[in-house]
Amino acid sequence: MQKLGDFKLPHFFNYPPYFTLQPVRDIREKQIQLWKELILEYCRFQKIFVVGLEEDFPLFSNAVIERFLSHEAREAFLSAVVSEGRGEWLDKGHRKCLILWHRIQEWADIVLNFVKDNGLEDSVMTIEEIRSGIESRGTELHGIDRTILMRALKLLEQKGKLAIFKGSSADDEGVKFSL
Repeated sequence: MQKLGDFKLPHFFNYPPYFTLQPVRDIREKQIQLWKELILEYCRFQKIFVVGLEEDFPLFSNAVIERFLSHEAREAFLSAVVSEGRGEWLDKGHRKCLILWHRIQEWADIVLNFVKDNGLEDSVMTIEEIRSGIESRGTELHGIDRTILMRALKLLEQKGKLAIFKGSSADDEGVKFSL
């Protein structure tokens, strides 16, 4: 089985037809489903939050079989991720896609579990401490995309679980948990 770093690639990754959009609807739907799952699994494994359509994303080519995905195929597979609610286009031209390997509600739950697991129920933390602090090391929150984290925190704020406060700079933004 082929690997990309420590990530094990599925068998279809070495099958040349999967690098070409299939014309038969049933086969194409299966192809899109496989690619959608692969993109989400790989992004989660590598902690990748944004995939650029024109960028050199490792899954979009396979040197072993000398194949690469066309722009049309890349957009089709990422659009499928978006249509399932697991991604969002960051621009109108569909050039960059925010990958949500966890939906925002799931990220909010991860934040709550992090707070409870670390005894931070009535604590104050900066956004950067949540993303890259000592407490978050070894958790899914470590290195989280700021946009995703802020959306999860705003969801929790709407539910009365925390208050977000602004500082003089982005580094000073913080959260007061009240669980």
